[in-house]
This record gives sequence, C-alpha cells and structure tokens, in this order.
Amino acid sequence: MAPGLVVLVLALLLGIQPVTTDLYLPALPSLTAGFGAPVAQAQLTLTCLLLAFGCSQLVWGPLSDRFGRRPILLCGLGAYTLASAGCVLAPSMAQLIVWRTLQGAAMGAAVMGARAIVRDLYTPELGARMMSKGLTGLGVIACLSAPLGGLLADQLGWRYALSALACFGAATLVLVALRFEETAPATKPNALRPAVLAATWWAILRNPTFLTWSALSTASYAGLFTFLASSSFVFIQVLGLTRTQYGLVMFSMAFIYILGTFACRRLLPRFGVRRTVAIAGAVSLTAGTLLGGLALAGVHSTWAILLPFCLFMLAHGVHQPCSQSGAVGPFPHAAGAASALNGFLAMLVAFAVGGWIGWRLDGTVFPLSNGIWLWSACIAALSWTLVQRHGEPRIG
Repeated sequence: MAPGLVVLVLALLLGIQPVTTDLYLPALPSLTAGFGAPVAQAQLTLTCLLLAFGCSQLVWGPLSDRFGRRPILLCGLGAYTLASAGCVLAPSMAQLIVWRTLQGAAMGAAVMGARAIVRDLYTPELGARMMSKGLTGLGVIACLSAPLGGLLADQLGWRYALSALACFGAATLVLVALRFEETAPATKPNALRPAVLAATWWAILRNPTFLTWSALSTASYAGLFTFLASSSFVFIQVLGLTRTQYGLVMFSMAFIYILGTFACRRLLPRFGVRRTVAIAGAVSLTAGTLLGGLALAGVHSTWAILLPFCLFMLAHGVHQPCSQSGAVGPFPHAAGAASALNGFLAMLVAFAVGGWIGWRLDGTVFPLSNGIWLWSACIAALSWTLVQRHGEPRIG
C-alpha cells in the first residue's frame, strides 16, 4: 500500500474513537433530559462504551494475530455500523447504554488494528513518526466531530448526531474492504491456544518497556477523558455555553492536539523519544497546575479552563504517538496482543475515571480541574523517571 493510503487508513481507524465520543458529547445533556435520566446514568453511555472498548481488545488482538488484521477490521467495522444504527433507534436510556456498549466492543477492533498495523510495517522509531501522522488525522476528525455534533444536536436533535457515527463506520468499512491489504507478516496458528495466549500476555506484562509506555499513554488519556466526561456539563450547565459553542471549544482542543502531533515529529529527530517525552511532561504539569490553581483561586470562566487545557492537549499530541508505538515496539510477532493490552489498561482506568466523574459532578468546575491536575502530575512523574530508565525498546 502507498504511504498515503496507510496514513488515511490509520487516521480513520484511530479517528473512530473521537467520532464515537466527541461527536456525541454536545448531545449528551439534551439526550439526558430527553430520556428524563439522571446524570450518573447518562455517564454510563460513555463509561460502559469505554469498558467494552478496552475489554474487547483482549479478544480482537489475539484474533488478529491468528487470522490477520484485515478480517478482524471488516468484522469490527461491520458490527460498529450496526450498533451505531441501534443507538439512533434506541427508545430508552437503558437500551442506548446496551447499544453503546456493543459499539465500544466493535470499536476495539479498529483502534487495536491501527496500532498493530504500525508495528507490522515500521520499526519502533519510525513507528512513532507514522503514528503521529495517523494521530494528526485523528485530530482533524476530532476537530470536525464536536462542532458537527453540536450543530446536529442544536438544529435537528440528538438522534441525528448519533446517526453521523453510523455513516462514519460505513464509510470506513467500505475503504478497508476495497483498498486495505493485509499487513500481518505471518498469521500464528497457535495464537489462540490458552497456553500460548497466557505465555504471550505474561511476556508482555513483565516487559518494563511495555509497562512504562502503557502507564504514560494511560495517564495521558485519563487526563483527556476527565475533560471529555465532565466538560459538556461544566461548559454548558455551569458556564452557560450553548451546544454549538461547546462544539467550537472541542474543535479548538482538537486543533491544538494536531499542533502537538506536528511538534512531536519536529522534536523526535532532534531530541530522541525520551527527551521529547520529558519536555512534554513539563508542559503537562504546567497545564494542570495552571488549571487547578485558577480554579482554587476562584477564577471560574471558559478561558480559565480553555487556555491551560490547550497546553495539556499540546503535550498529549506528543505523549500519545510516542507511548502507543513504544508499548508495542518490543513485540513485532505479537503486535496485536501488545496493542490489545495497552488499550485495555487505558480504557480500564478511563472507566474508573468516568464512574468517579459521574458521581462527583456538583455544579462546579472542580471535578474537571482537580482531575486534570492530578493526571498531569502523574504524566510528569512518569516522563521524568520510568521513561528515562525503560523507554528504549527491547525486542522480545
């Protein structure tokens, strides 16, 4: 496949995650009111999706090592499209939660497959650069998702916002079916045997490079998810923004994330992976401290959240490509399983964060500001310690 096609496929497969969350967020308050459901139950449409997303990767990963990336992507994208249609037609919050859970499980095939494809085709260092290009595409998709979701929710209603997810899934399915070629170097007939699978997972989980990069990607995503899970209620219900204005806020965050991925590609050749991550860790900590400090000082406004979080997203655009490619780097022959475990750990923590946010939303900005402050400190600590000691991949 031509490099441009690889980047496009990566962008769409990785971009299915912000489409599924960001496009949906502007409609979440109106959806909650429409069903007459409590906020905590509405949060389950996000947290259950992410838990299913994380757990399903433990299945999709070994399946892709056994049968190849292409059949798993086709199966997952087909299921995602059908589940998205079910979300549009859901008559109650309970059924919407069920369809969103199935949607998350299907989404796992796409994101896991994207990470495995990078390891199939590239060395760890080149993989970080290629992953940054794919994540730039993710950022572009995220830029469009939130404003489109806000516009559809404002003008037509939340069901039309959810219908856009089905359209995205169908378009990606068609592209993969028509243009994507198998990338797995060789399928592993024994990949699904319990003993082989247990040995593979054990080898991955005791690898210090995998654990280091997975911890960083998990902490960085947890900070982002803290924002995603709380921001629609904070900006719309606490600070008084409209759904369309909130969509523009999300657009600006995604645009800054794109700049972060560009910065990543500029920094890597000059400083290497570990020093680049250390620099980004300092930016993360600065962002969290500003955000938390302003909230404690009583400065509760859109800009007091937006400007510090721009810094967080800039660093996030560096941490994610480096950590996601670094986690699978040591495992060229088990990239699917390594990608699956990396994704599972991140989503497990995100599920816990979402549950905490759902019960802590209290009509103030503090659940958002304090949560991001905590995760930014974790990111900085990991960037300056474990990454510096264990960041170099050891092929296993």
